[in-house]
Amino acid sequence: MWLRGRAGPIRAPDIGVLFFCIWATISVAVVHGISFAMQPSGILLIETMGAYLLARIYIRDAEDFSNMVGFVTKLVLLLFPFAAYEWFTGNKPLLWAFGLIFKTVESAPQPRSGFWRVQGPFEHSILFGLFCASVLALAAMVPINGQKSGTRKTPAIVVFLTALSSMSSAPIAALAMQSMLMLWNRILRSFPSRWKILGIAALAAYLVVEFGSNQTPVQFYISKFTFDQQTGWVRLLIWEFGSASVLNHPLFGVGFGEWERPVWMPSSIDNFWLVIAVRYGIPGVAFLLGACLWMIFAVGFKKGFDEKLENYRLAYLISTASCMIIGTTVHFWAAPYSWFLFLVGTGAWMLDVKGDGVSDASGRARARGRSPSGRASHQEKPGRYSDETAPQEKRNRRVR
Repeated sequence: MWLRGRAGPIRAPDIGVLFFCIWATISVAVVHGISFAMQPSGILLIETMGAYLLARIYIRDAEDFSNMVGFVTKLVLLLFPFAAYEWFTGNKPLLWAFGLIFKTVESAPQPRSGFWRVQGPFEHSILFGLFCASVLALAAMVPINGQKSGTRKTPAIVVFLTALSSMSSAPIAALAMQSMLMLWNRILRSFPSRWKILGIAALAAYLVVEFGSNQTPVQFYISKFTFDQQTGWVRLLIWEFGSASVLNHPLFGVGFGEWERPVWMPSSIDNFWLVIAVRYGIPGVAFLLGACLWMIFAVGFKKGFDEKLENYRLAYLISTASCMIIGTTVHFWAAPYSWFLFLVGTGAWMLDVKGDGVSDASGRARARGRSPSGRASHQEKPGRYSDETAPQEKRNRRVR
């Protein structure tokens, strides 16, 4: 369907994600052999390209996007009571219930500050927090079922509290980042150049850290956004030795083998982008990171949006960009990895929006009397008059 144009024109991020999957397959085959590479490469293709194309194909206009946001927001709201119970008691009702039916992930109770870090149905509390935190800007800025702006506060607050229950530094940083960006937009809404001002301020902060600190900006960030100093120190060592591994194996990486580090260091890497570079080499991370950045900037500089679509775009950009930045302090794996690729793909329809605020795919489908998904459009029901033709038809009847 993607090749047939069901997802709109093929774009550079599509090619970037596809090339990442291809290069990852080649890298694993070179390092471990073709027979070993078949299974992990097939899984990677499904989790990466499959998740991305699912969003590209089935989210083709503002209505689809709003429905997606509504579904995922309600999912987080549904998780909230279970998260609250787990936070206070340490018991995991979701894993227990799912375990009665099929094999689930391992329960990993972790106390912190007198409470329990919420794991939910995920493998780790960090993954639970990341998934919930990524929904904050979407829940706060995208109306669900005609929702008014004032009623969006409650779902957003519940999403915030649910993500906070993970008690992990990365999700909390994502919540803080999204909250500050939304607050910036709200306070300076009357200033068209507010994002340029923010960009200049971010560049100035980068230069201050670059020239006024003994750490690089990346080292400064990954060492400061932690709950304790020891965790920040370990992350700096991971960055140091992980980067060295990338430079030692720049083309194909080390695959699923061991990367060079002291014997006392754990094998885990708390940096999504560094994991990709260590495992698949510089071309692998370049393809994936390039695809994400291309989508972010293409959507960000797109013209012709009305006020509603401006809010949709901003929610998408804040949510996706925060995930990309937080990826420097934590690794995405399992379901949150596929969710991240899906999230990146959910904004592609905005690139097809015309000057009237309707995407090309949506406009073509409705012109044929069908919705973008192929169903009959509610705007073209047989036996019903449109608002413009009905009065004229009634007048003709009276004349006859």
